Amino acid sequence: MRPRRLVLTAVAVAALAVTATACGPENSDPAPAASGPATTAAAPAPAAPAATTAPASAPAGAPTTAPATGKPSASAPAQAAGTCATKDVVLTAKAESQAGGYILITVKAKPGVTCTLAARRPVIAFGSGGIEAAKAEQAAAQPIRLSGSEAAYAGVMTKTTKDNQAIQFSDVIVGVNDPDPDPVSLPIGPTNVDKPIVTNWHSKPAEAVPVH
Repeated sequence: MRPRRLVLTAVAVAALAVTATACGPENSDPAPAASGPATTAAAPAPAAPAATTAPASAPAGAPTTAPATGKPSASAPAQAAGTCATKDVVLTAKAESQAGGYILITVKAKPGVTCTLAARRPVIAFGSGGIEAAKAEQAAAQPIRLSGSEAAYAGVMTKTTKDNQAIQFSDVIVGVNDPDPDPVSLPIGPTNVDKPIVTNWHSKPAEAVPVH
């Protein structure tokens, strides 16, 4: 009987060992499962920098676009002034007593116009017969730029002869170019005319006094 009890005891011990081995893995399963959520929670962290990348590119583009559609380039060349035509300017005539008396012609550009007077004298004529004034000086004329309040001047001596022969006119015809398609007639009052002369255009009225 004793040997049989030993055998039963040995079987019982072996059964307990098997039971303990089977229960061991069930108790250890929760530990690996607990680490699963930790890995899932850490995943969104790398996505955070991606949200800051898109806004960064928008401000970078804005400054480079604005100058392209804003002010024009300061280095753009200014438009050159064209040659003055009579229709581009305002002409006036005024009697002066200096040098025995002469007519001072003044020319200014119309508002908003910038032009250059050609290096020449104005075309001066009297009456329908076209008594034209000859040049009063041998010096070469210089081009004069007109804009805003800038003006140019020319002097007309209406009579250069010593005798009493003369024709009286009340207007003088002035043209900027020769020939001029748009000459203007300016009132000067009753004036004796005989072999008139005219100076070049000058930038100062004192330089436009005709001398014969």
